[in-house]
Amino acid sequence: MLQDAHGRSFEYLRLSITEVCNFSCSYCLPDGYRKKPGPGFMRLDEIARLARAFAELGTWKIRITGGEPSVRRDFTQVIETLAAIAGVRRLATTTNGYRLKENAQSWHKAGLQAINVSVDSFKPNIFHKVTGHDRLDEVKAGIDACLEANYEAVKVNAVLLKGINDNDLGSFLDYVKNRPVGMRFIELMRTGDNAAYFNRYHVPATVVSEALEREGWVRKTREPGAGPAVDYVHGDYAGSIGLIAPYSKDFCKSCNRLRVSALGKLHLCLFTEFGMNLRPLLQADEQLDELKTFLGRSLQSKAVSHFLDDGITGGNHRFADIGG
Repeated sequence: MLQDAHGRSFEYLRLSITEVCNFSCSYCLPDGYRKKPGPGFMRLDEIARLARAFAELGTWKIRITGGEPSVRRDFTQVIETLAAIAGVRRLATTTNGYRLKENAQSWHKAGLQAINVSVDSFKPNIFHKVTGHDRLDEVKAGIDACLEANYEAVKVNAVLLKGINDNDLGSFLDYVKNRPVGMRFIELMRTGDNAAYFNRYHVPATVVSEALEREGWVRKTREPGAGPAVDYVHGDYAGSIGLIAPYSKDFCKSCNRLRVSALGKLHLCLFTEFGMNLRPLLQADEQLDELKTFLGRSLQSKAVSHFLDDGITGGNHRFADIGG
């Protein structure tokens, strides 16, 4: 099992396969994707070797991220490849949902078990304002297609934005009233170049947690391999609510996830200054033992916590660069 110097085990890998996204969300890629010079994204064989090494070290949950992962033409093959790796028990992805309606069934058949869909508002004008696209109806149809395909878990992600969607809790609750969907609110995070945006739109996740508790929602026991969300349930609702609050006390204490970018760089934290290049160790099956040794050794330098409270956001400028 991969373990750091602080006794934390890492069974969860967030694996980015592209930095490209066709949406231009104001908090992530406000100017849209801009291609950068340098090497291309990891090939399918590199992705397979990477995932195999992690699985042999005890990582059993993989989330395919981006950018928008489904823009890759071989996305279905990526799913099939990862689902076939021994030791991978949970395969998930996060998507903006633009290809979901037509592909929910085929991706599930390929081995995808869980899916998170980004929907920052169920009001069409707000959705359009945040994402730059008027596609709310087709994204919602995609979520319904996932429910029909019987995914093990269907979740909706919304980034909390002051004055934009922080007063819309009622519409989100209405959505999960009769749907077995997990609604997750993500607290806006500082990056290297969004100080003005952060100061204008950041709202603490406690705004939602306090409102939920007033309405009788209760915290759910954390499940093995769960991500960073604190989940709430209510007897009158088919769905649940989750909060991802990176500025909360002891947020990093239960960290169980590592990140690899689409360029093959290992990031020990979302807010690290740099990534460790794994690409040279992904070129042949014979390098697997060397790769596993490198992963185990690198993990010993993982810090006990991020330093967001000190205003240190790391070298990352766009979360799309390392899969969020």
